[in-house]
Amino acid sequence: MKPILEIRSISKKFKINQGASPYLSLRDRLSDLLTIGSARKEDFWALKNVDFDVNPGDSIGIIGKNGAGKSTLLKILSKITPPTEGRIVSRGRIASLLEVGTGFHPELTGRENVYLNGSILGMKRKEINHRFDEIIDFAGTEKFLDTPLKHYSSGMQLRLAFAVAAFLEPEILVIDEVLAVGDAEFQKKCLGKMEDVSKSGRTILFVSHSMTAIQSLCNKTVFIDKGVSTGILSVADGVHRYLMGNILTKSGEERFETTPGVSRAAQILEARLLDNNGRVSNQLLTCDDTFVEIVWENTKGVKITPSIELVNYDGVKIFWSGDTASDWDGAGKMDKGKYRSRVCLPANFLKAGEYSLILGLYTQSPYEYHHIILNTLHFSLTDPMDRRSLARGEMTSQFEKFILLPLLNWNNQKIE
Repeated sequence: MKPILEIRSISKKFKINQGASPYLSLRDRLSDLLTIGSARKEDFWALKNVDFDVNPGDSIGIIGKNGAGKSTLLKILSKITPPTEGRIVSRGRIASLLEVGTGFHPELTGRENVYLNGSILGMKRKEINHRFDEIIDFAGTEKFLDTPLKHYSSGMQLRLAFAVAAFLEPEILVIDEVLAVGDAEFQKKCLGKMEDVSKSGRTILFVSHSMTAIQSLCNKTVFIDKGVSTGILSVADGVHRYLMGNILTKSGEERFETTPGVSRAAQILEARLLDNNGRVSNQLLTCDDTFVEIVWENTKGVKITPSIELVNYDGVKIFWSGDTASDWDGAGKMDKGKYRSRVCLPANFLKAGEYSLILGLYTQSPYEYHHIILNTLHFSLTDPMDRRSLARGEMTSQFEKFILLPLLNWNNQKIE
């Protein structure tokens, strides 16, 4: 079977000005035109020799840092901009969702834009009619169907654009990370629809900075760094390369200064993430134990319970944990002084993804939080996707509809 997309040595060059003053009067600008060497143009290669094949039914996650060249590649694939060098062979109809409102006309109504965009994608009117009600229902814009698009909010435009691209059944769906514009509920609908599109055998190229979405939706990845591509990689390899070069907290360690003028009964001083070997890191594996260590001070001799809350990148609080099993009311830590508290997040408990922590120090009775730190110690868990991931076994699914992936004790007994 031939690839549905062949990307052959694609390169893209832009000219950028060096040394030119950006804000000049007309007189100064005209003067600069007569001055030799006042500004020079420099070649900038946004992409250089990108080369890979996409097979029918593939879901390719295109990942890399901001400015790596991902969006430029998608624009070339969508024929919005031509490559400077190289060629692309496409054996399927491509629908693109790159920017809010792309392919729409602001003066036309929502209804008219559905037909316009469908026609641009090569759909016949009968095909659009067949899908029209599903598109509008998914987008949730039925009340504004005959309103000009210029009166739509960016979120409404996004919903309509995504619905048109997804429901008109192109062979290849190209999506940049515009889903960040939508609200959380719509993002979930989009990800669910993309999963359905993938399972239907159509091809998806998806740019995202969410490794959870990449691991949930994609079966292959392409990692781009400074315009240079690695070619096709496994999901595990692509995510690993991205995370190693995109560390959210450089060392997995934070130090917190006291707030001037604020006197607390207890104060968090330091916090760190430790891997299975006791090393500070925020790039961790699902199949290893992860430790959260808090260094704190009891300044007034009160009962203290340290706690953590784990939060995923959708803002969902996954669990809370305090040291109540070892010191149920904090009486064992009443003496003034510094303490080190450590808690283990067990192996094969969490699924792959990005997380952060909320750290707290509180007294249970009377209930009072003395110090709480939000949104700290960001870290990434990567699934090695081999036999170390005992909870998943050797299945390739990432179980995206669940938050936890625990390895629980099971007992099986033959009774007949």
